[in-house]
Amino acid sequence: MKKSAAIIILLLLTFIIIYFGQPVISYGFAGFPLAILFLIVTGILLTTPVQNKNNNVKFKFSKAHRFLWFVVVAIIAYVTIVPFITTSPMIHSKSYRELIGEVKNGKEISKHIAPLAIEKVRVVDERLAYLLGEKILGSDPALGSKTELGHFTVQKVGDELYWVAPLLHTGFFKWLNNSEGTDGYVLVSATNERDVQLVQTVNGKPLKIKYQSEAFFMSQMERYLYFNGYATTGLEDYTFEIDDDGNPYWVITKYKKEVGFSGNNATGVVVLDAQTGEIQEYAVADTPEWIDRIQPQDFIEDQLNDWGEYVHGYWNFANENKLQITEGLTLVYGENGRPYWYTGLTSVGKDESAVGFVLVDTRTKETTCYHQSGATEYAARRSAEGKVQEKGYYASIPVPYTINGIPTYVMTLKDSGGLVKMYAMVAITDYTIVGVGSTMNETMMAFKNVYNMADNRIDPNAISDRTTITTTIQRIQSDIKNGNSFYYFTVDGSQKIFIGSSQLSNELPITQVGDSISISFDVDTEQVINVSSFDNINLGNKKTK
Repeated sequence: MKKSAAIIILLLLTFIIIYFGQPVISYGFAGFPLAILFLIVTGILLTTPVQNKNNNVKFKFSKAHRFLWFVVVAIIAYVTIVPFITTSPMIHSKSYRELIGEVKNGKEISKHIAPLAIEKVRVVDERLAYLLGEKILGSDPALGSKTELGHFTVQKVGDELYWVAPLLHTGFFKWLNNSEGTDGYVLVSATNERDVQLVQTVNGKPLKIKYQSEAFFMSQMERYLYFNGYATTGLEDYTFEIDDDGNPYWVITKYKKEVGFSGNNATGVVVLDAQTGEIQEYAVADTPEWIDRIQPQDFIEDQLNDWGEYVHGYWNFANENKLQITEGLTLVYGENGRPYWYTGLTSVGKDESAVGFVLVDTRTKETTCYHQSGATEYAARRSAEGKVQEKGYYASIPVPYTINGIPTYVMTLKDSGGLVKMYAMVAITDYTIVGVGSTMNETMMAFKNVYNMADNRIDPNAISDRTTITTTIQRIQSDIKNGNSFYYFTVDGSQKIFIGSSQLSNELPITQVGDSISISFDVDTEQVINVSSFDNINLGNKKTK
């Protein structure tokens, strides 16, 4: 083949690889050297003369070709031998184990997990958020025909928790007719399934999500960043987030390889304005507070598993003291309002019981391990589903909360169509302690009832904002739910309705209007409040907590 034709073909292949493949040009990333290898071999084959004598094919290699074959061998060694030496866990198990950083030992996980507030419980999971988002998008046929929902991510916006997803183009021609961008994003409250918003304006200005994964040419966000100074930078976890004013951004994690060609570790974020294309770069310590996630989920999963795997180095075939994470990571918010990756830890080969729990700060990667036994997320889900097995409901991914000092998984129970039908609470320390109900209040009552029946007394001093009052019964009436007796009563000086079960106090069934009582309860804005202790002073018995 003529050299000019070969050069044109090589230039075209180079353009295709760089423009569409966007290989990272940096040590530890194999994409770029493999691209060079492919181009060199192709160039050699295109420019090597071939002789055909007596049906024998013979290649005539010049000195330049021989040099290029030497380069090919060197590149193959670079992407095979060098990674083995610099990356193999057999040699670098200690480096892999230390990637997660210092793992602090926590005393009580209940001090770290956010206390449950009925109106703030995360009852909408990602699948339900998608169903709700699809419904509101389908209500506008014109919009639904040219856009689709992107991936939902959960984040705090101000003090509220939301699932957020951008509207994306559905194809090349849809993009061509709307290249200035799609019309906004969908906002679904994680605590109220009726709060679903299609956001198309911010501060009176129309939204246009121009830079996105489903755009083309230089509006495609990965390509846009690559050709705007990030060809030599590892980028991962393109997450759609909004700031507290509702402005849309793509938050992308910057990372480097810490162990040869592996050991991905976050070093900061790149923030891309989804409308204007403005790029801001931040180190971990300088990242704005509205950004919830710097540490990608798969990075932390790998690092936690390596930390548990190489506890005694690589050569530990007896699996002595080895640990592994359970189902995966769940994004939760701690008592301090900060986001964490939460997961259980099990011994290798164990599925049902956890030997500990881990919280990893999603921004700083500060890691705390709580060495206490309990239920895995899988076991908690099976336990909750077993409570209503006749209905055929399935449980959502459990989210940990603290209820009166009790670490508790809270989840929804959904039908085959993905709609929430009931709620469930399962004690993390004992997955046989389960409460289910049609409302969150009913579920909490059932859970506390089962907890008391299991001889695990709720500590009334576990939460600081507890109120104790001495008053008089105005009205009292019993009700039976799921085979348990509950007593609703009102008292002098309060407009609230209080609830207690017969398991809480054996004085409740014989309490009458006009009796003097002493009760304690958590400070709550709900109209119906669960009491934590009940004492009928008229009967003269010791109060029960």
